[in-house]
Amino acid sequence: MKKQRPVNLDLTTIKMHPAANASILHRISGVIMVFAVGILLCLLSLSLSSAEGFAEVEAMLDGLFFKLIILGIVSAIIYHFLAGVRHLMMDLGHFEEKVSGNTSAKVVIALWIILTIFAGVKLW
Repeated sequence: MKKQRPVNLDLTTIKMHPAANASILHRISGVIMVFAVGILLCLLSLSLSSAEGFAEVEAMLDGLFFKLIILGIVSAIIYHFLAGVRHLMMDLGHFEEKVSGNTSAKVVIALWIILTIFAGVKLW
């Protein structure tokens, strides 16, 4: 027997709350960090291969492209850490209600933006 359920396939009509956005961003930052490990290991390998390799990595890191990549990696680490602490607090029984969960998600996102800007200033 086929059930008649309402189907909403228009994703633009779905409004997600801040806690859902924070959870999705936490997963995305984890995926970014997995790829970041490969990038950082390649740079480490090149820098340890020889003095010329070290100079090449140093020159790459002075460029705008690699500074943006490093800033992205640092930003992902910052967000993943902050959201991880939030999830640990939720495991301890805090911020489980809808209002406090959304508030803690907004705080995490705000802190992430502030700390990423601070890291960007320090990087340049």
